[in-house]
Amino acid sequence: MKRHHLLRRRHVLSRLLLSLIAIVMLVPLVVTFLYSFFSPEEIKAYLQTRGNYDQKAMMDIVLSPKVASLDQYYRVLISDNSILRMFANSAMYTVAILLGQAAVIPALAYALSRFRFRGRDAIFFTIIMLMLLPFQVTMVPNVLTLRAIGLLNTVWAVIMPMWFTPFYVFLIRQYMVGLPDELLEAAQMDGAGTVRSYFHIVLPVCKPVVGAAVALSFADLWNLVEQPMTYLSARQDLQPLSVMFNQLVAQPSGIEFAGAALYIMPALLVYLFFQEDILSGVQLTELK
Repeated sequence: MKRHHLLRRRHVLSRLLLSLIAIVMLVPLVVTFLYSFFSPEEIKAYLQTRGNYDQKAMMDIVLSPKVASLDQYYRVLISDNSILRMFANSAMYTVAILLGQAAVIPALAYALSRFRFRGRDAIFFTIIMLMLLPFQVTMVPNVLTLRAIGLLNTVWAVIMPMWFTPFYVFLIRQYMVGLPDELLEAAQMDGAGTVRSYFHIVLPVCKPVVGAAVALSFADLWNLVEQPMTYLSARQDLQPLSVMFNQLVAQPSGIEFAGAALYIMPALLVYLFFQEDILSGVQLTELK
């Protein structure tokens, strides 16, 4: 009885602690959406107070506008299309890379998990090493390669290298390794070949981990900074919103929070849609 009571207390304390952490993490998100309904003039005046307050006193926090307004969204979406154009660049990179990853990564993971061929272990070891290396280590070879093939300062310089992201190959391959051999043997006995088994058996079974990979990859791609800054240094018109946002907010213009709210929304919706896949996919991969 005491043990049950102790476990229950620990469970309650854990939930309280996690709830507190979640609230702290959600505060900036909530404030961003609240401030997006302030008028641009009010936001601009508020942001100009940064650095002008007494360091011994708390900075004033305003949570409600004098008059609720959609003027920030009007300026972002209709009057000034600079943010919208960079938003479109971010969407273009994300969609193009995700489509390429969908074609390449599960197939590569399937080959590394189910087939035996010379050099398979060496390829997998190379993928693990690339996964552990930071971008700064591979940046110079990538730039030299892209320049040699004429893709530097083009959209393909950002898109094509991301089709082979090592982490997601490793994630899906580890899941596929645990698939029972009897499943594929039964499919082969029914006349299904390698390609048919891949599309009709393996991919449906791997839906949780593939969904988790899609959601995690979307978060990475939507927040690309280093790759566009390095590979598109001469093409400011091709930069995504994630790179240009700091420049937009350097001088208060009154539309920063509407731009930030629009920037956050796609990632939030994708996370909510794939939430169960993220949890189940990562947990099952760890078990395998």
